[in-house]
Amino acid sequence: MMGRAGTGPDKSLAIATTPVPVEETGKTNIPSHLYKLVEDLIDPEKRDTALLELSKKREDFPDLAPILWNSFGTIGALLQEIVSIYPLLSPPRLTTELSNRCCNALALLQCVASHPETRTAFLNAHIPLYLYPFLNTVCTFRQYEFLRLTSLGVIGALVKMDDSDVITFLLQTQIIPLCLRIMDNGSELSKTVATFIIQKILLDDQGLAYICHTFEVRRISDWDCILMD
Repeated sequence: MMGRAGTGPDKSLAIATTPVPVEETGKTNIPSHLYKLVEDLIDPEKRDTALLELSKKREDFPDLAPILWNSFGTIGALLQEIVSIYPLLSPPRLTTELSNRCCNALALLQCVASHPETRTAFLNAHIPLYLYPFLNTVCTFRQYEFLRLTSLGVIGALVKMDDSDVITFLLQTQIIPLCLRIMDNGSELSKTVATFIIQKILLDDQGLAYICHTFEVRRISDWDCILMD
């Protein structure tokens, strides 16, 4: 059973534990210095710089995602950055510096979520659930909004692929009520991304059927507005 929104996952990740050196991933179009940055992610003293540099370069190197996923300890290091923020959500004690660092980790997870070679494993490991506490927070400070928006970006990258497995996964979670609340109370950018996620779910037959059977009829006008956007 998956964890409830706001509490994080309630099971350990199903990530392979066999170490795969980054040099053996077979991706030859990645500069050697990026391999070193990936390796630096598992070193706490070098992680901050590695997160920043890799997040800047991720769009230039699409094959970075399989390297991140298959490199020993890398995903665990990214998740460590995420869960370390949980105690700072309530009461709100998050600094801008820590928010930016976590957003860099989330940006790398978005890279993994959107790649066809890693998307299924990303879902099977239930990694999106680690983002839900950030979607569940209602604090309006800018550093919390950055976390919300970047987390929505990861989910948006998943639904953008028009993969029925993604919709199946999301329907088993609290993503719809979380997005509806953000559409009501979030910033303009967060509202836009949350609306996009709901729209992609509605455009899937399974998602449309789920929403029609689950949510109150009084919100039908809301769904009409989403579909017309």
